[in-house]
Amino acid sequence: MSGDQVRLGIIGLGAEGGMYARLLTEGKVPTMRIGAIGDILPEKKERADSYGVPFFADYRELIDSGEVDAVVTTVPHYLHPEVGIYALSQGVHALVEKPVAVYTKQARELIDFAAAHPELKFGVFFNQRTNPLYKDLKALLDSGELGALRHTSWIITTWWRPQPYYDQSAWRATWGGEGGGVLVNQAPHQLDLWQWICGAPASVFAKVQYGFRRDIATEDEVNALVDFGHGATGTFITCTHDLAGTDRLEILCDKGKIVVDRSRKVTITRLADEEQTISATMSREDAAKMFTGQFDSASLMTVEEKDYSSAHGVQHAEVLRNFAAAVNGEEELLAPGADGIMGVRLANAIHLSSWLGREVSVEDFDEQAYLTELNKRIVAEGEYPTRG
Repeated sequence: MSGDQVRLGIIGLGAEGGMYARLLTEGKVPTMRIGAIGDILPEKKERADSYGVPFFADYRELIDSGEVDAVVTTVPHYLHPEVGIYALSQGVHALVEKPVAVYTKQARELIDFAAAHPELKFGVFFNQRTNPLYKDLKALLDSGELGALRHTSWIITTWWRPQPYYDQSAWRATWGGEGGGVLVNQAPHQLDLWQWICGAPASVFAKVQYGFRRDIATEDEVNALVDFGHGATGTFITCTHDLAGTDRLEILCDKGKIVVDRSRKVTITRLADEEQTISATMSREDAAKMFTGQFDSASLMTVEEKDYSSAHGVQHAEVLRNFAAAVNGEEELLAPGADGIMGVRLANAIHLSSWLGREVSVEDFDEQAYLTELNKRIVAEGEYPTRG
């Protein structure tokens, strides 16, 4: 269907679904239009009518209607795989919101099903992958210019949420309703970007606080130490109770360093040679000058600063544009659905490490152990069915 407008079914007309509907009706994605809208709340039909498209109370009826070529799933996290699998089974392309699932076993079922239908496109809505800042950083790391990774840290605590945010819906920040807290709701983009740029960790040891500063069951503070192998390590810190908030990413490599402040300002330091070589070949005289403030470090490094800006909605429109182009056979997906398991696996491993009080493997993640521990917490809540 190269060159055609892709008819998108928006399943869930909440904040995200409403934004996508506005982007399409405002012509921000010329290669895509709304085909239909689905929502379990009947009062959403009036909004669907205002867009001049069919409304369905059941997502299956929307998918079966013949009104859509693809769907986007802006529904509770646990439903993403279920809706995605049904869409693909009916020959409809699927763009799944983040996270692609709550737990890896569930994510793998969707990914494996999609792999059996290669004629259909399956993407995950990682809009930050369209951010020029992170695209440039990935290209720089992939080029090998800065050498091998040594250490990386991301402090991302700009997710402040007051108690009324959690109180507005009974399912929020519950194990049975949402499947987690800050790792599942607010931080999936950073978990994805961190691994997209630096690679997937081999293992993690985590200290996590549950209901620490908010009256919730799930995590509102996370401190995780990861091991990438070959001596490279990393730290990931996030929470929802820091009103001032910090967003700082650092990536230290053999031949340089990257520092990103508030996802806008990037400082890239390039070394004249690998740090160990500089250390081993430095003369005693130059070393002495360093400790007396007489050494000019300009001969050892150069510093580049870049400023990036981002308009709200532009990245989301770009994901939709790229997905439409992929459906039309014109581009590859920027965020293939199979990539979605990486962030889910790391979030699951962080939870499991904190529950068991030990380091756990990310490479050979024990999916059943995680599911067993998750279901213990769902049973304790007494509000939702266990997961399989």
